[in-house]
Amino acid sequence: MSHSRGLVRTIYRLVLLGMLLISANPVVASAAFTLRLATTTSTENSGLLGYLLPVFERETGLRVHVIAVGTGKALRMAQDGDVDVVLVHAPGAEQQFMNTGAGILRRAVMHNDFVIVGPRGDRAGIRGLHDAVAALQRIARTRSTFISRGDDSGTHKKERALWDAAGIRPSGYWYREAGQGMGKVLQMADELQGYTLTDRGTWLAYQAKTDLQVVTEGDDRLFNPYHVIAVNPERYPDVNFAAAKRLIDWLIGNEGQRLIAAYRKQGQQLFHPDALPSVAQMQAD
Repeated sequence: MSHSRGLVRTIYRLVLLGMLLISANPVVASAAFTLRLATTTSTENSGLLGYLLPVFERETGLRVHVIAVGTGKALRMAQDGDVDVVLVHAPGAEQQFMNTGAGILRRAVMHNDFVIVGPRGDRAGIRGLHDAVAALQRIARTRSTFISRGDDSGTHKKERALWDAAGIRPSGYWYREAGQGMGKVLQMADELQGYTLTDRGTWLAYQAKTDLQVVTEGDDRLFNPYHVIAVNPERYPDVNFAAAKRLIDWLIGNEGQRLIAAYRKQGQQLFHPDALPSVAQMQAD
């Protein structure tokens, strides 16, 4: 009996010591429950993360620290081991990142599409076009103001690919590189009565705040897929891989995919889930 009491007291002291050590080092305590997510500004500006992450945090007890930047910068942060997980939308750059061995568990999460928006006056005369390359050619030919993200984001990468397909290197007074997120670029395009390329999710979130209109959409080249990628713990032992995997599993699982399918602005669906065929079929029915 005395041996059992002694064992209980020993266990109690060890538990108490552990609690004291954790409370004495709040940085260690908080790090275990904090997940650093670098993501494109479109997931933030569209309101999607503000809709999804509180549910994830309540269910898991984790706190997600969101760093909303362009896809290029998000992947560079991951390459340096400064974040735990990324949610981005530039397949070519993502594959290059994976090839370096810095990322693992790349999973498809969702998609939407890009659209070209512009002023009601439509100086370039591209309203109703379904060919994004032809639309950019007309914008360049008429020297109509075009506001570029200019920030190596997924949207900027898509825009550059479309200019390349058009055989044009845009420059001059009519082509302005903002170096800003999508929301700010839409505001600039509105103020300057110019055109820009935007993901549909951010556009729907900002549509009521501008006088711009969708002028070109429906081109297969405007498809916009999003993937989530964990930073490789074998390369960066300090990353919170356990938390990153929980987020990945949640996003591509039933709950995350259902919530993505249900998220709407002005009655329109902003993102379409890609991880679970059953959810994608359910939203189509």
